[in-house]
This record gives sequence, C-alpha cells and structure tokens, in this order.
Amino acid sequence: MADECFRHPRLAAVYDPLDPDRGDLDPYLRMAEEFGARQVLDIGCGTGVFALLLAARGVQVVGVDPARASLDVARGKPGAERVRWLHGDATALPPLAADLATMTGNAAQEIVGPEDWRRTLRGARAALRPGGRLVFETRIPARRAWEEWNREDTYTVTDVPGVGGVASWVELLDVSGPLVTFRWTYVFAADGQVLTSESTLRFREREEVEAELVAQGYAVDDVRDAPDRPGREYVFVARRAVAA
Repeated sequence: MADECFRHPRLAAVYDPLDPDRGDLDPYLRMAEEFGARQVLDIGCGTGVFALLLAARGVQVVGVDPARASLDVARGKPGAERVRWLHGDATALPPLAADLATMTGNAAQEIVGPEDWRRTLRGARAALRPGGRLVFETRIPARRAWEEWNREDTYTVTDVPGVGGVASWVELLDVSGPLVTFRWTYVFAADGQVLTSESTLRFREREEVEAELVAQGYAVDDVRDAPDRPGREYVFVARRAVAA
C-alpha cells in the first residue's frame, strides 16, 4: 500500500510544491536518450513529473502507481493525455514491450518485502522487450542517510499557491537492520490541520541487489553514481537477458 503522503488527496496535491527541485530526474532523462528509449514504463510514477518530462520529448510513456490520489494529480497536469496512467504496480501490468523501465526517487526502496521485490523485478522484466533495460536507484547503506532525518535539519515552511503555508519536517522512528522507518508531519496554516505519513525504506547492499537481478533474469550492465548525490546512491542499469 502507498504511504499516506501519496494517497491522501490533500497531501498528494502539495507533494510537488514541497519538493520542487527534481534535478534528480535529469540523469534518467539522459539515460532514456542514451539508450534510445521510445517506450518507457515509469514504475511508481507518483504525480507524474518524470512521465510528463518524457512525454514532452515525444516518448511513449506508461506510468503506474498504487496511489490513486497521486495519479489524480498527474492526470490533471498539462500534457497528461500523452501518458497512459495505470493504477496498480509492476506485478500486474498489461502486455508491454518497453525499451526502458524506471524506478526513480525512493520507489525501489519502498518495496520492502523480499517476495514483493522479486515480483516487482519479474513484472518489470515481463514488461520489457528482450534487451530492454531496467534503471533504478537505491541509497548506499553505509552512508546512513537516516541520521539526517530529524526535525532540526528538515523543518521548512512552504507557501503553496492556493493553499497557504505548509510546515513540514521528518523524524526518524526506527532502524531495524535494513529497514528504516520515519514519519513526515505536515501542518496547514489555513486551518491548522496536521497530517502525518509514515514510511519504511529497505536499504539493500549492492551485492544483494545484483544477485537478485541476475536471479530474476537480468544482466547487470552498470552500477553508476547518482550525479545529484555523489557517493550516496547506487544507480543500477540492468538489461533483460534474452534467456532466463
């Protein structure tokens, strides 16, 4: 199930204004061009920022997400008619033959269950044409990103047009092995409403990810650094093997 920040209509509506800098998507746009991708599957597309950037470049895009409220935001954006939006996840997709499948942001790490992760990889593989690529990022566990997830370092107030001021901050709740749980709090100045959203991410070691990709029928072509977070994330480039 999607986190509250993606599935609550009021939170989904302010998701983009609260995180306006999406420079993290630039490397994915460059890879789509590098691989000559004309058909892209955007897994965990959320409010559709990346899918719409691709569509504006003439790429055929399918965006899939389990959060209906986020998809409603995506469908309301200019150019949304160029994208095929699906409510669901990568485990139950219609027949596709995509050149590229992506999981940007925290999408891959939000799939915390081992079997859910395997099913997602298998679903993405089935949606790719032979030789098509799956690209996603995951934070490097040794960098311990969660140590920066506290109110003091993350508190902000954003003036959202048509909404008013929204205060937001994150607090770490628990670290249990590879699973890290945290809570975002949002306070709407217009009426004082307080909403919270708890999330759990799975921090996977590079060897673990590579082994699972191979087990699910991929060849790992490359493991890159994330340009916007150098030394903090792995970016995996895996190719659908011809035989599996």
